[in-house]
Amino acid sequence: MRYLDPKADLTFKKVFGEHPDLVMSLLNALLPLEPGREITSIEYLAPEQAPRTPTRKNSIVDVKCRERDGRQFIVEMQMEWTTEFKQRVMFNAAKAYVNQLDKGDRFSNLQPVYSLNLVNDIFEPDKDEFYHYYRMVHERHSDRVIEGLHLVFVELPKFQPHTVSDKKMMVLWLRFLTEVGGKSQTVPPELLENPEVQRAVEIVEESGYTPEEMAGYDKFWDDVRVEKAFINEAEYRYAAGLEKGRAEGEAKGRHEAAIDMARSMKAAGLTSDMISKVTGLDNSIIDSL
Repeated sequence: MRYLDPKADLTFKKVFGEHPDLVMSLLNALLPLEPGREITSIEYLAPEQAPRTPTRKNSIVDVKCRERDGRQFIVEMQMEWTTEFKQRVMFNAAKAYVNQLDKGDRFSNLQPVYSLNLVNDIFEPDKDEFYHYYRMVHERHSDRVIEGLHLVFVELPKFQPHTVSDKKMMVLWLRFLTEVGGKSQTVPPELLENPEVQRAVEIVEESGYTPEEMAGYDKFWDDVRVEKAFINEAEYRYAAGLEKGRAEGEAKGRHEAAIDMARSMKAAGLTSDMISKVTGLDNSIIDSL
């Protein structure tokens, strides 16, 4: 029996974008929810967040859902870290928060938005912890909080089961994401002992996918390899652009480096959305190149 990697776009969305009980279990395990505030019901929302006016930026997330009381949850699987990703996460969460209200609605109707971001990359190399939680707190008094946006980032490569002692479901879900799939043809038996994780494992069995889906799955990993190569090149060009920018203006140097990278990625056949993720350029600029 061969298992597909659950971090791939196809499998991740099939597991967590089509099974409310599984994404609810994942969110309860990984989000910093207060006791008694666990998620008990979920309905999926459209992953595409359209702007209120045509001139504004559109965005698409992997999974977006809402609880009965109005709290919204965004789940993203990011294979490669880029300098723009954190800003994109904040943008998507803020858009979900703002779009709750129509004209004339009261601000008191606003409900929190939680953004859970699983990153298959290390972006905080100088810190040991793999779990990063951001929210709006007073600079000097951390007990004073402005509720609204909750941003969680998980560095999957840093995760080790022994680093988490009191959250069994967190360990099981993170082990599912980091140990299942790829070249592995077996699943650790302790994962199969939990009914929710066992169902997720069954969903990523290769035998359940059509040839067309498998072709898309293989293309995803090809794109990831290409994207990684371009990100490495982009980091080099970015550094060169900064050096050049000291004489011409840093913003101009960064923009020119991003334009050059976008042209190369476009010539290689990458999509505008993927190029935008790497370079931070708007799709309209990329399409005009």
